[in-house]
Amino acid sequence: MRIAVDAMGGDFAPQEIVKGALKAARELPSVTRIYLVGDESAIRAELGPENAQNEKLEIVHATEIVGMDEAPAQAVRRKKDSSIGRAVDLVKAGRADAVVSAGNTGAVVVAATLKLRTLEGVDRPAIAAVLPTQKQPIVLIDAGANTDCTPKMLGHFAAMGSVYSRMIMHAENPVVGLVSIGGEDIKGNEFTKETFKFLERSPLNFKGNVEGHDIFEGDMDVAVCDGFVGNIILKTAESVSHAMAHWMKREFVKTPIRMFGAAILKGAFRDMKKTMDPEMHGGALLLGVNGVCIITHGASSERAIFHAVRVAAESVELDLNNAIVERVAAVNGAISE
Repeated sequence: MRIAVDAMGGDFAPQEIVKGALKAARELPSVTRIYLVGDESAIRAELGPENAQNEKLEIVHATEIVGMDEAPAQAVRRKKDSSIGRAVDLVKAGRADAVVSAGNTGAVVVAATLKLRTLEGVDRPAIAAVLPTQKQPIVLIDAGANTDCTPKMLGHFAAMGSVYSRMIMHAENPVVGLVSIGGEDIKGNEFTKETFKFLERSPLNFKGNVEGHDIFEGDMDVAVCDGFVGNIILKTAESVSHAMAHWMKREFVKTPIRMFGAAILKGAFRDMKKTMDPEMHGGALLLGVNGVCIITHGASSERAIFHAVRVAAESVELDLNNAIVERVAAVNGAISE
């Protein structure tokens, strides 16, 4: 597999990005080539002389960087030689099979959509994020690519999320829930009510409406919503996780007895942190574009980039996009009958 990595995207680029790419080159036999896209001098400085001759790595020079605070569409169109744009270009040209970026999420979505186009039958791509629950991890889709959607678009999101859940998360018959404000089909706004009817007629394993608390109970495999709601859910979950860690540290050091108890439970806390760690899932896939595209957190570490490359290679190997085209076609066919 050939993976293009945006070496200049993210809060800790290019240091952590290059480290993660190096780890992937060493430990993932299926990855035959990693393109490190960005400022060549900065990338070579991070590689060092001992890694400069690694035959799996190739530097693709790009002179511009899309900042995290830039307007995505304008930046992509204006900065023709950005590391994000050039990385996506490698996939478009057939030189790479997938692209990984920790850069500006909107810019990655715009670049991938404009340059790669959407898969057959798919109206808009969507971001699929993985959330931990009381049971198995679930797929949240859309997690931020589309703020204004139609019921048909959510039907496509649900189909794409189901394929991801089945092929990557290994759910046998993924259960789909529609995020709303009540479990009954009469609850929600007009948009969610129409989406409910759409999903009800689809061939998907649709369980109906789900509320916020249902998401983390883990009785479904895919939670579908528009990108506005999905991004709020994702960011809220991340902030609650950080707040819980802060509260626990503060409370466990208040007395010697609590400190002793914390020492005993250290292994349990470590396992819980691992369960809640989003870096283990390799970032979020942008599903629905004609190529494999993974968007990782802006604060991605070496480990996050490594797992992003791993999931990218796995997605290509499993032919995820072909399965998405087939599933979306089935949904479109059922609705048009």
